[in-house]
Amino acid sequence: MPWLELSLTIRAAEQPRVEATLEDLGALSITLQDADAETPDEEAIFEPGVGEIPLWNQIVLNALFDAGADKRGLTAAIADDLPFIEPSHITWREVEDQDWERAWMDQFKPMPFGRRLWVYPWNIEPPAEGGIVVVRLDPGLAFGTGTHPTTAMCLEWLDGQQMAGKFVLDYGCGSGILAIAALKLGAARAVGIDNDPQALLASRDNAERNGVHDDLDVYLPGQAPVGQADVLVANILAGPLGELAPTFAAAVKPGAPFAISGILSGQHEELLTRYAEWFDELEVRTLEDWVRISGRRKA
Repeated sequence: MPWLELSLTIRAAEQPRVEATLEDLGALSITLQDADAETPDEEAIFEPGVGEIPLWNQIVLNALFDAGADKRGLTAAIADDLPFIEPSHITWREVEDQDWERAWMDQFKPMPFGRRLWVYPWNIEPPAEGGIVVVRLDPGLAFGTGTHPTTAMCLEWLDGQQMAGKFVLDYGCGSGILAIAALKLGAARAVGIDNDPQALLASRDNAERNGVHDDLDVYLPGQAPVGQADVLVANILAGPLGELAPTFAAAVKPGAPFAISGILSGQHEELLTRYAEWFDELEVRTLEDWVRISGRRKA
């Protein structure tokens, strides 16, 4: 059946009150998105701290109501309860019902990264013989599937490394896609670290589905056992990457290759200076508006 969708633009400080009011009025679901999405002012939020709920300055809020809801009555109630919202900023539309997971799976197609690495959704079977390395992911887990440029560049970088027998550290593991890819490429062991317990669950689940769960351990920050990795990959954000540079330097062996991403164009110059204290052979790769920095731990 169709749904009635309310859409309005609000400020971050108004979000709690607006959401509470809409829930009281019978909203069945509420979603938030950046009002500046797909503009030069878009602000990426990928790795909030535990317990944090970061918001954009300007938010587009969408709320679903039953198709038979009284649109005029709801608009009047919003005007009474939320007088700071201009009626001209409120829009309504009918939304057809569909299987949202199936719609996403239909859009998620096999993707190549580098020479031999592919990411496949569970609903598509890879060729039985093709000389490719396949990572299978559940598209329902929105922690990282390779569709974002930062993940794509890290997968591409992993495909170009010598992984046989290596110990890999994946910091900000999300879905586990990078650690799993490293293991499928020949790494002997991987450790994934993430500040979101749900990401650790997703990583474990995907590792099991890919048959590498015995070789992947996941931890919250600060809980991983001490040990130096042969390879480091970190796909988070520029701020944490800058803070973690000395931690990463201590976590890898001399000469170990590394790659970091989650960096917007323009943020990389400061990181290059920061990482030059511990790493050399630094290189920059750009895809769309995103940057990957790679290099090696100084001997």
